[in-house]
Amino acid sequence: MNYIFDGSYYGYLCCVFEAFERKEFDAIPTTSQQLEINIFSQKRQIHTDELKALRILTAMNKIIGPQNGKIFYHNFLSDSPSEWINGFRLMVELFRSGKINMQNYGRPDLLRIHQTVKKVSRERHRMKAFIRFVKSDNGLYTAIVEPDFNVIPLVVDFFKNRFTDQQWLIYDIRRKYGFYYDCRHVEEVSSYGEDEVQNPYSLEIDLDPKEKEFQHLWKTYFKSTTIESRQNLKLHLRHVPKRYWKYLTEKQ
Repeated sequence: MNYIFDGSYYGYLCCVFEAFERKEFDAIPTTSQQLEINIFSQKRQIHTDELKALRILTAMNKIIGPQNGKIFYHNFLSDSPSEWINGFRLMVELFRSGKINMQNYGRPDLLRIHQTVKKVSRERHRMKAFIRFVKSDNGLYTAIVEPDFNVIPLVVDFFKNRFTDQQWLIYDIRRKYGFYYDCRHVEEVSSYGEDEVQNPYSLEIDLDPKEKEFQHLWKTYFKSTTIESRQNLKLHLRHVPKRYWKYLTEKQ
């Protein structure tokens, strides 16, 4: 049985709720975009209910603690259907048995979820380092990103605390949503124009008159501090993968 949900974490938790309510413990949580067509498989539409999701979340935190509960959330942010299924199976086991040792790395499924969470954490760290904002003439700082995993929700508080007096927008072009901060509150935005954005420097926005100057100064600084004889491209690529270069001012 395929459980079709809206792609949100609360929708994912509602799949767990429905699995117990209907005794369909072998269900497969997926979205309509990721659903593989199979005439022999059944599907059920799962509607996101905040109260049901909170019941699952509260019960899970009570059994294994909030810190371990975050593991399932970070695993969900991997955006991988196979990892969703692994997390779903573990949550079903958690509620059926009433306990689970999340630190039992001898189990392949638990080791797998920890490895996935580690990858997500690494991507979150990179987003903190590699996000670059472009200032428009209306004072809005815009950053376009395309992370491997859905880690933008994990870095919002970091940028909110770091740039408290600036209006900014961080937009994930792969998942077509982002977060906007107006110097008071952060809110999620689901679209940014009709056309797909390919590069932050090709955005059709009116830049602040000084933005180009700042970009030029940063490129000049980056070039002046580079010691040609000590360049190590292999090491550089390991710390700054090439897929991020198109979003870095100094690489333009």
